[in-house]
Amino acid sequence: MHALGTHLLVELHGCDPDKLKRVDVVKEVVVGAARACKATVVDVAFHEFNPFGVSGVVVIAESHLSIHTWPEYRYAALDIFTCGEAIKPQQAVEYVALQFGCAAPSVVVMKRGVIPGASRKLPHKIPADRSTKASRRSLAAVPS
Repeated sequence: MHALGTHLLVELHGCDPDKLKRVDVVKEVVVGAARACKATVVDVAFHEFNPFGVSGVVVIAESHLSIHTWPEYRYAALDIFTCGEAIKPQQAVEYVALQFGCAAPSVVVMKRGVIPGASRKLPHKIPADRSTKASRRSLAAVPS
């Protein structure tokens, strides 16, 4: 199966609640995870909720990492979506689990962008002129 990207859905139980409730710590850990898997960080946005919990996203050139924490349950939900093959998202999982004290993260791996009929490896980027022509062809095939 050929896909444009890989999406990891990560369940982190038994985490350090003091770390999960601090926006500065969660941000540092998720940005560190992006760097640990050699991703290119493009933008960062995090928010701390009252009374506690943090949500955030690290946009990377290869897609994104996002997290939502529930310190009261010692739990965090982490998504890692990467395109191409240069990034190793499992390294990001290992980094986050270590930083938050999660001994056994649960990971579900999904292939995203599975193009029907693709019989070869899909290029991560198509040159702009080819992309525009391909879009016109696919739009022309859609009944109105």
